[in-house]
Amino acid sequence: MTSQELQRVRQLPAGRKADLAAYVDEVGRVTVADLAAHFNVSIDTIRRDLDQLDRENVLIRTHGGAVSIAERAGRDREIDVRLSMQTAEKEAIAQLAVDLVADGSVLMINAGTTSLAVTRALRNHRNLTIATNNLRIPAEISSTVFRDLYMFGGAVRTLTQATTGPVTLGMSGSTPEMDIRCDMALIAVGAVDASGYSTSNLGDAAMMAEMISRAERTAILADSTKLDRRLFAQVVPLEGADYLITDRAPSTELAAALDAAGVTVLVPEGE
Repeated sequence: MTSQELQRVRQLPAGRKADLAAYVDEVGRVTVADLAAHFNVSIDTIRRDLDQLDRENVLIRTHGGAVSIAERAGRDREIDVRLSMQTAEKEAIAQLAVDLVADGSVLMINAGTTSLAVTRALRNHRNLTIATNNLRIPAEISSTVFRDLYMFGGAVRTLTQATTGPVTLGMSGSTPEMDIRCDMALIAVGAVDASGYSTSNLGDAAMMAEMISRAERTAILADSTKLDRRLFAQVVPLEGADYLITDRAPSTELAAALDAAGVTVLVPEGE
């Protein structure tokens, strides 16, 4: 194919979208404005292309731009970047999650921006006991919501604003660690497929699994971009949770696996 022929192909929508997908995959994270300038098309055109490519699971649409699948699945990103991704979906998940929480409950909440959205949505709850490794929660939650708030210790991961370590609490240096239990664990994960729930970091996976083991009930939090994917470290198999809360109905295959595992799937009405 000559250079002129190649240029004509690339001017077609399909050709442009292929180039756009390749560019996002190479760069990792882009804005709509940058893409419009790079491909010399309107912002509305880029938005339509990104929406379609997101539906096709080629890339991940974010507020104001997009990130590559590899960027999402391959490594942790700064929390401020993740806070701008799937914001409406996380808020919808949060509203469903807090409906499962009764006043006076004991909760374990892990790190993650979806967990943070759930924490904010608890604003009308009262008398909760919360234990978490999410360093953002103490600054985000109102003192009217909780009776007691505990932070799990461990190594601080500044990238994700979380601690990673054992799910234990000691009252003093001379007091043995307490055996702790909770009514519900609210666990945000990086991926969900027929084999179970997974995340990209081994230490995080171990900590999530221990939170789940100490809970009467567990709700897994995952927006639909994380469904039918598998990351490095499995947290627990599907049957390890009671609920999967997401923003869109899972695929037929995943829905069947969840049903067989006895997991209740919660999605917003109309989805």
